[in-house]
Amino acid sequence: MYAIIETGGKQVWVVPGETVKVEKLEAEAGAKLTFNALWAVGESDGGQEPTYSRTAKVTATVVKQGRGPKIIVFKKRTKKAYKKKIGHRQWLTMIKIENISLN
Repeated sequence: MYAIIETGGKQVWVVPGETVKVEKLEAEAGAKLTFNALWAVGESDGGQEPTYSRTAKVTATVVKQGRGPKIIVFKKRTKKAYKKKIGHRQWLTMIKIENISLN
């Protein structure tokens, strides 16, 4: 079973037991979070069609808060002695997907 959730303005494909990095969420490590699934697909029983649901709930646990890799932005104007180097590290939240429940 898998689902597609939206968090931080991005859509994320998740399956139970998977650990995913998403944009920073205001939650402590160990906190339980619930997401509304944009789309969820259940397991198929042999030759039958899989179950589709747009009202599924995804339960996740916050593993840790952290920062992503450093991204370097370098600006330069030729023949003008203008150079500017900026670094940025985005705050991320690592969550573990516990359960996907079809309603």
